[in-house]
Amino acid sequence: MSQTLPMFPLNSVLFPGLTVPLRVFEDRYRALVHHLLRIEDPTERVFGSVGIREGYEVGDHGAQSLFRVGCKALLTEVEAHADGTFDVVAVGLSRVQLDRLETAGPFPVGHVTDLPDGDVHVDPELLERSRATFTAYRLALSEIRSDPYEGALPRDPTYLSWTLAACAPLPLPERQALLEADDASDRLHLVTDLLRSELRAMNVIASLPATEVARTRWSPN
Repeated sequence: MSQTLPMFPLNSVLFPGLTVPLRVFEDRYRALVHHLLRIEDPTERVFGSVGIREGYEVGDHGAQSLFRVGCKALLTEVEAHADGTFDVVAVGLSRVQLDRLETAGPFPVGHVTDLPDGDVHVDPELLERSRATFTAYRLALSEIRSDPYEGALPRDPTYLSWTLAACAPLPLPERQALLEADDASDRLHLVTDLLRSELRAMNVIASLPATEVARTRWSPN
């Protein structure tokens, strides 16, 4: 069933379960935060986020093209500043498909449809292969930069798939592909293959993760 949500497009991909800090300074997104804060029940302060395919988070022209699959997010923390800007924290809830975007109002509003994960059996061998690949990637990355994850990996296949997708420092198109994967099994297959490709690239260019070698997009926000 279609519903409407305030929308905050980003030059990044938000995954279910991922906490993201945001600096809010543009008028339209400050209006979005004010709108959410007027909702009395904090558990209902929900907005949508989709990745920007072309364009930027800020500026007169803004996003020129958006991905259609994004994520619902819950506003969990807000720090208001004297100049009218905000520092906020949000956590991803579940996937949505953006059917239509309205931009005539004080902030963007999206018509979205819930996009639940498919309920599938995940091969135990795939689970172990995914964990082993990510462990090898963490070890290789630890020689260059800080560990992208702390603690034990989740046992649940769906939580594991979102954790690996969120922690793997991959370029935007690959992260979007992980978000769009139909279910945990497809997502684990994809993230494992992507991490193996990154490991091979890091063996060739040992000084940097492959994602940092002229493959990241610049965001002015």
